[in-house]
Formats: sequence, C-alpha cells, structure tokens
Amino acid sequence: MTTTTNTTIRASEKTTALLSVLFMAVLGGAILFAAGHAQSATLHDAAHDIRHATGFPCH
Repeated sequence: MTTTTNTTIRASEKTTALLSVLFMAVLGGAILFAAGHAQSATLHDAAHDIRHATGFPCH
C-alpha cells in the first residue's frame, strides 16, 4: 500500500507541475498577443521596447 500511495502522490505532483507550466505559458502568450496588437500607442511602444530589450525580433 505504501508503494501505491507514493506513486499516486508523484503522479499528482507531476500533473500539478504540468498544469502550472501550461497555464503560465498560455498566460504569457496571451499577454504578448494583447500587448503586441494593442491599439494604444503607449502600450504598444512599451511592448516594442521590451521586445528589443530581450532580443526578440519584431520587424
């Protein structure tokens, strides 16, 4: 029974970690998408400067 409990806990931890990583990737992509396509000049310029600072090609 101890082996089953440890396996179940490890599977649960892996699932939680995978969901956390997936959620953060989706959130990051949504933020980049929103900032990159923003009509507000200030928000767009801020995103543009961040892209240059991180070395991400934008044009």
